[in-house]
Amino acid sequence: MDKPNINKNDKLELSIDDLSYEGKGVAKVNDFTLFVDNALPGEKVNAVITKVGKSYGFAKALEILKKSPDRVDNVDNVYVRTGIAPLSHLAYPEQLKFKQHQIEVNYQKNHLDIPVNETLGMEDPFHYRNKAQVPVREIDHQLTTGFYRRHSHELIPMKDFLIQDPKIDAEILRVRDILRKYKVRGFDEENHKGQIRTIMVRRAYYTGEMMVVLVSRVRDISHYKDITNEIMANEDVKSLYLNINEKKTNVILGNEMKLLAGSAYIDDQLLGHTYRISPRSFYQVNPTQTQKLYQLAIEKADLKGNENVVDAYSGIGTIGLSLADKAKQVTGIEVVEDAVKDAQQNADINGIKNADFIVGKTEDVLNDWAKNKVAVDVLMVDPPRKGLASSLIDSIVNIKPKKIVYVSCNPATLARDIKALSDVYQADSTTPVDMFPMTNHIESVTSLKLK
Repeated sequence: MDKPNINKNDKLELSIDDLSYEGKGVAKVNDFTLFVDNALPGEKVNAVITKVGKSYGFAKALEILKKSPDRVDNVDNVYVRTGIAPLSHLAYPEQLKFKQHQIEVNYQKNHLDIPVNETLGMEDPFHYRNKAQVPVREIDHQLTTGFYRRHSHELIPMKDFLIQDPKIDAEILRVRDILRKYKVRGFDEENHKGQIRTIMVRRAYYTGEMMVVLVSRVRDISHYKDITNEIMANEDVKSLYLNINEKKTNVILGNEMKLLAGSAYIDDQLLGHTYRISPRSFYQVNPTQTQKLYQLAIEKADLKGNENVVDAYSGIGTIGLSLADKAKQVTGIEVVEDAVKDAQQNADINGIKNADFIVGKTEDVLNDWAKNKVAVDVLMVDPPRKGLASSLIDSIVNIKPKKIVYVSCNPATLARDIKALSDVYQADSTTPVDMFPMTNHIESVTSLKLK
C-alpha cells in the first residue's frame, strides 16, 4: 500500500468508520488509516493532520459536518484534550458496547470463539475515582494544579476532574491554597527546580477517611509545620505524608516516604471486610464497581467450601480475603513485600484464619507445589496490563488447577493468554465490568475449566 500524498497540517474532510481501542475515530484515505481525535463512527468531519507515519497517521477534528446520534454535547473539551476522560463525548450506553466489542475483536484476532456478555456499567458514571495524583507546576509565579495536555508536558489548570470523587477535588484545591499561602513553589520540570511535584489524595469510600501525600523535589519545605497543621485541620484527613522524589523521572513517587502527621494508613471496607491502605497500596480506584468485579469473580469460582485457592498478584489481599469464607484455604502470592505484609495484616484485622500470603513469583511457587504434589483447585489471576508471563503459563499447565478465574485489565493480553492455555483449558464466557467510565480502559472476568 502506497502512502497517500498527505502531510502534517493538511486539512481534509473525513468519514469516520470505527473507534480504535484508544477511543479515537478511525478514517481511511485510500486504505491509509488515520486515527482522529474527537470523532465518532458515522460522523463526517473537517480535520487537520497532526502526524503522518509509514502505515498510519493521526488527525484532529476541527468541525463536525455530520454528527453521530451518540455524541454527547456540552462536554468540556478539556477532559478529552487531557486524556482524563477521552470517551466523555460518547453516550454512556455506547461506551459499554464499545468495551464489549473491544474484547470480541481481540478474541477474533486470536481465532477464539468465546461469548462476550454485555458490560456491567454504573448508574452514575462520574465522580467515581477514590485516588488522585495531580501534577503541580509553577505557572505565572504561582503554584498551580491541573493535568497535562495529552502527549505533552504542558499543564492545563483544572479544578474539576469529572471522574474523581468531588471531595478529593475539593481537598486538592484546599491543599493547593495552603501551599500558595506559605509561598511554596510548584515544580519547574524544564529546569528541575521548585518544590512540590504532585499532590496525591486517597479517600476511603465507605469510611470517608482521607490521606494526603505531598510529593516534593526537596527534603525541606519552609513552614512545613504550619502547612501540616492546616492540612490536618480538615477532620476527614487522617494521614499526611511527605514523599521525596529528587530524580529527573516520570515516576510519581520517590523511594522515601515520611509520615508528617496522623495515622500511617486509612481504613476502607469492601464486601464486608476492612482494609488498611497505605500510600503505596494497590487498591482498586472505583469502589462501587470493584464490589461488582469481585462478586463476579467469586461467582465464577463457584466454590463449595473444600477448595485450595491460589490468589496470584494478590496485592493487599482484597480478592483472596473476599472469598476466604467460601474456600478451605487461600494462599496469596505477591512479589511486593510491603503488599504481602499489608495483606497478612488485613487477614488478621478481619479475623480470617484460612488465608496466608507469601512473597514470591507465582510460577516459582506453583512449580514447587507441583513437585510436592500439592493440588490447586482454583487459581485466581489479576495481572497487570502486560498479562501473564510465559513462565507462569508454563507453570499453570504443569500444575493444572481445575479452574482459573482470570480478572483482566487488557483485552489484548487476555486473548493472548487464553490462546496460550487453550490446549488445556476451555473458557466459558467473558463479562466486562466498567471500572473506568469515560475512559477506554476495560476490565473483565473470565473463567476457564480444565479440559
